[in-house]
Amino acid sequence: MMEEEISQISEISPSVKVSPGQSFPLGASELENGINFAIFSQHASLVTLCLSVPERGKIQDVDAAMVEIKLDPRINKTGDIWHICVEDLPRSGVLYGYRIDGPQGWQQGHRFDSGIILLDPYAKLVEGRRYFGDTIKKMSKFLGTYDFTALPFDWGTDYKFPDIPEKDLVIYEMNVRAFTADESSGLDPDIRGSYLGVIDKIPHLLELGINAVELLPVFEFDEFEFQRHPNPRDHLINTWGYSTINFFAPMSRYASSGGGPVAASLEFKQMVKALHNAGIEVILDVVYNHTNEADDNHPYTTSFRGVDNKVYYMLEVDNNSQLLNFSGCGNTLNCNHPVVMELILDSLRHWVLEYHVDGFRFDLASVLCRGTNGAPLNAPPLVKAIAKDAVLSRCKIIAEPWDCGGLYLVGRFPNWDRWAEWNGKYRDDIRSFVKGDSGMKGSFATRVAGSSDLYQVNKRKPYHGINFVIAHDGFTLYDLVSYNFKHNDANGEGGRDGSNDNFSWNCGHEGETSDPNIKSLRTRQMKNFHLALMISQGTPMMLMGDEYAHTRHGNNNSYGHDTAINHFQWEQLEAKKDSHFRFFSEMIKFRMRHPTFGRDKFLGKGDITWHEDNWDNYESRFLAFTLHDANLGDIYLAFNAHDYFVKAAIPSPPHKRQWYRVVDTNLKSPDDFVPDGVPGIKGTYNIAPYASILLEAKP
Repeated sequence: MMEEEISQISEISPSVKVSPGQSFPLGASELENGINFAIFSQHASLVTLCLSVPERGKIQDVDAAMVEIKLDPRINKTGDIWHICVEDLPRSGVLYGYRIDGPQGWQQGHRFDSGIILLDPYAKLVEGRRYFGDTIKKMSKFLGTYDFTALPFDWGTDYKFPDIPEKDLVIYEMNVRAFTADESSGLDPDIRGSYLGVIDKIPHLLELGINAVELLPVFEFDEFEFQRHPNPRDHLINTWGYSTINFFAPMSRYASSGGGPVAASLEFKQMVKALHNAGIEVILDVVYNHTNEADDNHPYTTSFRGVDNKVYYMLEVDNNSQLLNFSGCGNTLNCNHPVVMELILDSLRHWVLEYHVDGFRFDLASVLCRGTNGAPLNAPPLVKAIAKDAVLSRCKIIAEPWDCGGLYLVGRFPNWDRWAEWNGKYRDDIRSFVKGDSGMKGSFATRVAGSSDLYQVNKRKPYHGINFVIAHDGFTLYDLVSYNFKHNDANGEGGRDGSNDNFSWNCGHEGETSDPNIKSLRTRQMKNFHLALMISQGTPMMLMGDEYAHTRHGNNNSYGHDTAINHFQWEQLEAKKDSHFRFFSEMIKFRMRHPTFGRDKFLGKGDITWHEDNWDNYESRFLAFTLHDANLGDIYLAFNAHDYFVKAAIPSPPHKRQWYRVVDTNLKSPDDFVPDGVPGIKGTYNIAPYASILLEAKP
């Protein structure tokens, strides 16, 4: 071997000098003598670093020519980590990626293609196009970038985490872009659909009364992923973001004014700081079950597939050419492989340490419970590691406890007494009872009482069940009471997509109607659902837009519509501020004022009285009960899902107290919710068809 071939400092060009670099940390990092680049690839035979250095005063073009530096495995590889240090690079603005070559053999599980410049899985910032939905740049690639010039973010001397106990959370599921993208938001066009737009609308969140936002995916994703090959969905724009490109970088096109990745990072922090200062926690909806790279029939190679397909994805044991698909999106991340597991943990820690987020909701989290061969694990290492991790110890961790491979773990998700779960059974049972299905009274009672059948095990608490009637998937609350069937033709899949099991009822007419009786019934039903959600033991979650009865016109799978179908309609909110919104807001605030709805222990014998003699009456659709609280006063609730009036016998109030009517969903605003209550309720109360009441015992 020639001495110059293994020199510690080699010159690639007159302006680029390199040294071997170091294997840790992965990604781009700053060393005393330059910028270090390190990437894992177990099976690669050749790795080439590609660099694009910015011209002064210009935005980098991801499609510009790049300087390419081949890494010598003799001096630029430690174990399975390839690394190199490049001297004299700018401390910000450089774009970088990798060409990676290796064994050619689909049957062996490899997908190397040195013709593609790949995004570093550990890139902390990602540069692509600057504006969401920019059709001119829609075929641009995505490259890593960095900024080592910025001062540490000023979180402020008076800054503190909200640190809200789980039992007190009320979660608002929302999409950053859709929240303010509509013209009706009243924001400047450069701010609409951005992190800064969320800041502008914090007063709305406070008026509504929630104390946590759960943001649909904010990791970098490609909104044009469906338009890269002819398919029935090539007219759609991914606006939900459930198709991750990179697990560390905030979505760059949520920056204001086309600011790009550095601005996105700064503005994301500004958003978190502003929400925290308002007492609102930030929970991220994270997608570690699959990536954007689809399947082998429609490959979209941007990173993981080309870096080391055999490591990053699950493959069939007897046929490595076949990707396993437990995500329904063509691929499944190999979450419990040690390298992938560490990637996920590093990503989560990064969002906590760098961006101060308060928790995570894991999309299709049952995938995280599968081994490298796809088989379910009783004690999945990744799920345990997340629960036990010191950095993540202050975080809320929430599982969507199912996947598209049939691993349904509601009430059985491996939890180490920490993991909460989306309670899918709550959603289905509440929907069924409120719309008047027979035989659902007992299930309804179990759900509003905290689903002890699911969660009263080991040290789990009622708040480990995330109660929801509505989420981003499926019907909005208005559509739940307006449609019997999904109407998804606009999605381009012939109506085959989206769930067929919606447990919905159109109240007598499919879709829009001018019939005042049907409209009144729908209003009543929406209030019934919201009342049930807010008085249930467990952690409630509602969907953005339900506070003004947003409609998607029956589309129950609207992920691909960057239009009013998904965008928050601020004019409609204003039109319903004194009616629908008022009820929703008052009900949330009532829950906040009454700890009896958010207990950290399951209801015991003295905590609740069921006013029910015959639980086995299959046709009974009426349920009444009293929640007891010696300090704040009892709460009486009754739900009538019959199509006729029910004369309910009101129990005697506690000593020296009387019943005040706070809620009657049959009444029009403002009588449907009276915060101080209407006194003198005693004897019997005639509860209207499909209506519910709440009484409070006060002196």
